[in-house]
Amino acid sequence: MKKKVLGIIGGVGPLATMLLGETIVRRTFAFRDQEHMHFIIDNDTRIPDRTDYILDHSKPNPLPVMVEDAHKLANAGADMICIPCNTAHRFYEGLQEGSPVPVLHMIRETAKKAHLLNAKRVGILATIGTLTSNLYQEALLDEGIEPIVPDKEMQKDLMSVIYDYVKAGKKISKEQWQPIETAMIKAGCDYIILGCTELSVVNRDLSLDSNLYIDALIVLADTAITSCGYELLD
Repeated sequence: MKKKVLGIIGGVGPLATMLLGETIVRRTFAFRDQEHMHFIIDNDTRIPDRTDYILDHSKPNPLPVMVEDAHKLANAGADMICIPCNTAHRFYEGLQEGSPVPVLHMIRETAKKAHLLNAKRVGILATIGTLTSNLYQEALLDEGIEPIVPDKEMQKDLMSVIYDYVKAGKKISKEQWQPIETAMIKAGCDYIILGCTELSVVNRDLSLDSNLYIDALIVLADTAITSCGYELLD
């Protein structure tokens, strides 16, 4: 298979974008620089907040900027596009329609991963925008898996983790995270999806249990590696 160049629409958020790049490098089977994936990152922090627009259409629409970035990356040589933002997949159809090259779908790939793990009841930790759009709920149901979402109080705490901590460049402690994990386990989840790439940063910092969590950013990295013709590190 001919190796393909990956284009990453980044800046959504910036730290998660850099983490995706690092994750791709660390999970690629390679012994020297020339064996690693060729990818291009456009860390475009101009992209309007996806949740803001989903909840209030009077706010700036992020889709036109994402489509512009897809063209920019394709013109730079990208054969395939990905975007390390779960909420951005609310605009996937428009982005794919406007993109000159294929766009990977992180949420569908993550649901497929849950299916491969024989998951039955999967918790979804994501932004209000992602949950309101039913992106993970529909993808999991398509795989025959029951989706479980946080209650309103937990969702409020989760949004604080995403916006007040990770996007603000602050770290949270294991003690702050534990109540969220405990509540999802009590809800009967056999796996929990980290369905926001800021939560992938939490995963990196806290080394969350890989037997419990499915990290969507890691799934995206693995999909990008294999889709571009590279081999995953065992």
